[in-house]
Amino acid sequence: MTISESTTLFHTKKVVQYDPDIALQSGQDVVYRLSLDYDDKRKMPDLLAGFLEKTDKNALEALIIGMWGDPYESGADEVIAALVAHAAELPNLRALFIGDMTYEECEISWIVQGSYKPLLDAYPQLEELRIRGGNELVLEPFAHQNLRKLTIESGGLDQKIAEALAASSMPQLEHLELWLGTDDYGFSGDVALYRKVLAQLTVPTLKYLGLRDAEIADDLAVWLAEEPLVAQLDTLDLSLGTIGDLGAVAVL
Repeated sequence: MTISESTTLFHTKKVVQYDPDIALQSGQDVVYRLSLDYDDKRKMPDLLAGFLEKTDKNALEALIIGMWGDPYESGADEVIAALVAHAAELPNLRALFIGDMTYEECEISWIVQGSYKPLLDAYPQLEELRIRGGNELVLEPFAHQNLRKLTIESGGLDQKIAEALAASSMPQLEHLELWLGTDDYGFSGDVALYRKVLAQLTVPTLKYLGLRDAEIADDLAVWLAEEPLVAQLDTLDLSLGTIGDLGAVAVL
């Protein structure tokens, strides 16, 4: 899956690229994207600290982290640790997107991610978490009372992530979106595994289910065509995958 454009809308807000030399826009209708260049001498924790010094931390509702320097070599753990360190200063942060990068910055299958349990524990008020990149992504089983939207975009999602989700709890979940990818880029798992994920995470509030970019899209469609959960959804999203005649007939 090739991503050619940076995100322009997140958490219903217009995305603005953060520039330390330009005054921040006032109001609640924008979300800032913090990103470094390849040859940038700064570190993302320093860029984040500088941004937080300028913004109204109590009013900050959403934040996007883009390229953190060399994401194809060093992972997001340093970024996550910095966000955890600032958690007490950001009581109203509701949405985070970590890894907003185009293919020119870093291919999705090359992005080295990090471990997200500390971040989820540090932000119990978080309602939306979007992660791009599955390389070295770590997700331990967790319980989060307020998370409503979880998106994990990857070129290949390791079965360990699905297993962790199948042991987690999100009682307010409305939107679950997983990009499964291909085994060439790390995908492992099968329909039986994702059946367990849905059995655990299906709650009355769930209205969007996306199992996208999947090389097993036909198998998923055949299963989901008979899955009672589908009746409660507003959207079932199997896009970007390899769905063929078998899956299309099942869905019809």
